Amino acid sequence: MLFLCYENCSTCKKAEKWLVEHGISYTKRSITQQPPTEEELSLWQQKSGLPLKKFFNTSGKLYRELDLKEKLPTMPEEEQRRLLSQNGMLVKRPIGVSENLVCVGFRPAEWEGFQEG
Repeated sequence: MLFLCYENCSTCKKAEKWLVEHGISYTKRSITQQPPTEEELSLWQQKSGLPLKKFFNTSGKLYRELDLKEKLPTMPEEEQRRLLSQNGMLVKRPIGVSENLVCVGFRPAEWEGFQEG
C-alpha cells in the first residue's frame, strides 16, 4: 500500500505505528515533498467514493488563509484538484491507498481493510 503522510503530524505517526503493529507493508511518501497529482486525486476520489472536499485538511492554517471554507462550495472540482496537487499542506492526512481501498484520515476501523490485501 501507499502511505502518504506529513512527518510532523501526530495522527500520521499514530497511523504508521498502527500499520507496523498490524504487519502491513507500505511505501511511505511525504505529502509535502510529493503531493498527490491531479490524476491520483481523481482516481482516489473515485475509489474512495468520497466527495473531493473530504481530501482537504480543513483544520490547516493554509486552508483558513485561503478562505477555502467559503470558496470550496462553488469551486469547480478541477480547480480543487489543482489546489490539492500544488500544496500538500492542503491535503488531509494521512492517506492510505491500496488496489481496492483509499482511506483519507486515520480511523483504525476503516484501515482494517488494508489487512485483507
